[in-house]
Amino acid sequence: MNRRKFIETSGAAAGAAVLGKVNPPLKEKIGTSGINSGKGSKIKLGLYSITYGGIWYEGSALTFDELCKRAKDYGFDGVELDNKRPMGCPLDLDKRLRDDMVASLQKYGLEIPAVAANNDFSSPVPEHRECQLLMVRETAKLAKDLGAKFVRLFAAWPGVPIHEGIGTYDLTRGAEFYSFQRQYPFTTRLDRYNFVKDCLREAAKMGEENGIIMVLQNHAPLIRGWKDTYDLIKEVNSPWLKMCLDLPIFENLDNEYVTNAVRTVGNLQVHSHFGGEYFRDASGDIKPRILDYYAGGNIPDYSHYLALMSEIGYNGYFTFELCHPVLNDDHTRAGIEFVDEQAKLAREFMTNIVNQNGKG
Repeated sequence: MNRRKFIETSGAAAGAAVLGKVNPPLKEKIGTSGINSGKGSKIKLGLYSITYGGIWYEGSALTFDELCKRAKDYGFDGVELDNKRPMGCPLDLDKRLRDDMVASLQKYGLEIPAVAANNDFSSPVPEHRECQLLMVRETAKLAKDLGAKFVRLFAAWPGVPIHEGIGTYDLTRGAEFYSFQRQYPFTTRLDRYNFVKDCLREAAKMGEENGIIMVLQNHAPLIRGWKDTYDLIKEVNSPWLKMCLDLPIFENLDNEYVTNAVRTVGNLQVHSHFGGEYFRDASGDIKPRILDYYAGGNIPDYSHYLALMSEIGYNGYFTFELCHPVLNDDHTRAGIEFVDEQAKLAREFMTNIVNQNGKG
C-alpha cells in the first residue's frame, strides 16, 4: 500500500468541506491537564505505541522511554501501550522493567490511559481461547502495575503478519486465500459470537480482580459495527466492561448515523483513537490525506464526533495511532522521520479541533 495513493487537491477540498477552517495556527499547547472541550468534557491526546513498533517504517522500534520522550516533545498528554514485543509484552517485563516504565512516565509528566491487548476470543478451539484469556489476564496485571485505567480488547483480532520485515494486513484481511469467514468453515458466526461473549465475561472478572476496566473496541472482523460492540457489552452486563468507540472504523460515517451511535453508547464510552495521515497545505492549515485504505477512503468528521463526545460528557483520551505501512513514492519503505512528522501533525490537527469545539 502506497502512502501517496491519495489526491492532494481533493483531500484539501474535502477536508475543508467536512471540517471547515478548523486548523488555524496552533495557539494553545496541551498540558497534562488536557483541553476542556465544554459541557464538563475534557479531551486528552495520547500517542499509541503501535506507531513506533518498528514494523511500518524503515528503522527500529523505540524503547518505552524513547516513546515517552517523543510524546512529551510533541505535546501529547500520555501514551497508550500495545502489549506486543518489543515494547509492551508482559512476558518480557519483570518488576524492575515495569518500575522503569513508571519512572519514564513520571520523568516526562505523562499518563498511561490504557494498555492494548491484541486478542482473538473467537476460535472454536478451547485451547486457543484459553491462551488468549491468559494473555489478557497478564495484560491486566501489567496495566495495574503501570497505573493504567483500561485494557483495550478486540473481539477477534486477526493479527499483523510480518512479511520481509514489514507489517502487513494483506495476508489476513480481504485476501481470497484467507479470510475470517473461511478460517473455521465448520463454525457459524453465532458460534463465534458466543465464544467471544463468554470470554468477555471472564475478561471482565479479570479486570475486576485487578481494578482495571476492560474496553471493547468496535473493530472487525466478527464485529460488523458499533451495534455489535454495544450488544456484546450489554449482554455481558458487567461494570468492568466498557467501550472504545473509534470513528475511523465506523461502517457508516454519515453524521446522523454517528450521532445515533455516540448518544446510544453514552457513558459506556471511555476510550477512543484516531489515525490516518496529514499534510500542511500552502496556507499552513493541516489537512487529512485521503487514503484508499483508511476510513473507507473518506475523511472522518472529527469535529462532529468530538462535539458529540463533549455532549455525552466524555472525559478521557483520544489517542493517535499510525498503524499501516508507510511508503515513499518509489514504493520503498519510508523512514521513522516520516512517522515523527505524522505524530506532530496529528497532535496539532486534533488539538485545533478540540480547541474549536471548546469555544462553541
